[in-house]
Amino acid sequence: MRQEYVMGNGAIALGALVAGVNVVSGYPGTPSSEIIETIAKHSNKDVHVEWSVNEKAALEVAASGAYAGARTLVTMKQVGLNVAADPLMSLAYVGVKGGMVIVSADDPGPISSQTEQDTRAFAEFARIPVFDPSSPEEAYEMIQDAFDYSEKYQTPVLFRPTTRVCHAYASIEVPEEYKVKEYEGFVKDSGKWVIFPRLSYMNHAKIEKRNVEIGEDFSNYRFNTVEVKDDKASKKAVITSGISYAYTKEFLQYHKDVKLIRIATAHPFPESFLLEALEGVDEVLCIEELSPYIEGQVLRIAGKHHLSLKVYGKLTGHVPASGENNANMVEGVICRFIGMKVCKGLEREEKPALPVRPPVLCAGCPHRASFYAVKKAMKGKKSYFCGDIGCYTLGNAMPLDMVDTCLCMGAGITMAQGFHWVDKEGTCFAFVGDSTFFASGMTGVVNAVYNNADMILCVLDNSTTAMTGHQPHPGTGLNMMGQFVDKVSIPKVLEGIGVKKIVTVNPLDLNAAIKAVEECAALDGVKAIIFKSPCIAIEKSDKKAAISDKCIQCKKCIKEIGCPALCVTDGKVTIDTNLCTGCGLCSQICPVNAIGGGSNE
Repeated sequence: MRQEYVMGNGAIALGALVAGVNVVSGYPGTPSSEIIETIAKHSNKDVHVEWSVNEKAALEVAASGAYAGARTLVTMKQVGLNVAADPLMSLAYVGVKGGMVIVSADDPGPISSQTEQDTRAFAEFARIPVFDPSSPEEAYEMIQDAFDYSEKYQTPVLFRPTTRVCHAYASIEVPEEYKVKEYEGFVKDSGKWVIFPRLSYMNHAKIEKRNVEIGEDFSNYRFNTVEVKDDKASKKAVITSGISYAYTKEFLQYHKDVKLIRIATAHPFPESFLLEALEGVDEVLCIEELSPYIEGQVLRIAGKHHLSLKVYGKLTGHVPASGENNANMVEGVICRFIGMKVCKGLEREEKPALPVRPPVLCAGCPHRASFYAVKKAMKGKKSYFCGDIGCYTLGNAMPLDMVDTCLCMGAGITMAQGFHWVDKEGTCFAFVGDSTFFASGMTGVVNAVYNNADMILCVLDNSTTAMTGHQPHPGTGLNMMGQFVDKVSIPKVLEGIGVKKIVTVNPLDLNAAIKAVEECAALDGVKAIIFKSPCIAIEKSDKKAAISDKCIQCKKCIKEIGCPALCVTDGKVTIDTNLCTGCGLCSQICPVNAIGGGSNE
């Protein structure tokens, strides 16, 4: 055995390797992305690892592997679970043979997501088990348990780390080498693997019966725990889960008369465990992130068993209903619950608030130039700018102000069509990244061509999945197995779909980019502009722009594009050479040619 100091996502990955995982698939999404990258780094070639084109594809690849008896792992973030929901709901009815674990990383805050949705509620909706780790060390062990439970009950299971668990670090003990599980292979049985209404009806009944058994099994699960120093005096209890357990435990170590109850398996709920843990307790405080899931279960059990129990939490306003928890907040909530008049956490000296630092496009990012070209070409004309999920969502910031809508991955393409049908006078644009195009954009383009919509598709192609950590995708020519593969050509895909006008242009060539937009805007039907330029974080440049004494201090360069490398020092426009990449966009904007030294000089 050896020690590894790893991120929580790394601990999950190594735990899956210890469990003998055979197939790993997923789609990058913060905070889950590093799981697959760690597995690819540490596994041998007997483990198939892939970035799938989206979460639905990833889950379906893993499902068939589990049908054959292999152990499979699927990774995504909580909004990715929405994309995978269609196969997951059916898979819950069909079941699996090999262990299948679906990691859906929740993002309280949210820190880097569109929603604060709770995977525990999704598990109940899908009628499958869910595991909720509270630390990297626990995640390492719990992921192994998850595979065992999946095989024992022949069901996919959800694994729900949150951002603070995914991105925390810990030292764990791992074996010198990892061995994959041996498996039987797929045994044909259309009465089991082919889903029909009659089969679904019978399986639903089995699922409900099985979940009662799993709930009883979970009542003896090692990570469902009760901690109390003075049991006789314990009239109050705090019930918690996930990272909130760590915050709660830190504070309650000094209070011997309060029970600490941890729920690591929220569904099926360990009812017998909780009933035993609540013996002698009069008041309960539920501390959890996102939905009041545990609180609701406690109320249900209290009503079912006629317990004389006061339950406090999100539903009573004692715990914040949204956002992520932290140690100070949890301390304050518990202080009020146990009746402490003085709370150390509340007495601490207030520190000044951190400065607000909204995310911005990087200096030299080609997306800035793409947005600016469209803005200049459409100046004074009624236009709709439909955005998407990725770095380019940041095109909404001033002074660009070029993202009117952002709903979910791929939605910009279809929403642009909707705006066309309700306003024939406006010009409708849809911005999408190259990775997102492959993940969820192609269907929308087919819809546009099929329904004869009038829109301009702008593919911001920077040859990577930038926002989640520069993962490869079908257009990069490299996969997670380290194989060089044929690149999938976006222009050829669009041509095959039936898009008649397709233009590829470098957005950093401003005049050519503006001309391309004007040309497409003058045509009817579905048009596409591929703004192709590599991500500045991948292709570093040593070039720097410089401002000459011809500068008239009009500040147009700053007011027009908002590049973070452009700033005002002592009343004069200056360029931060630590940030500047010499992209040349500002030099093309300057009305007196006072900026030089960039790539367009």
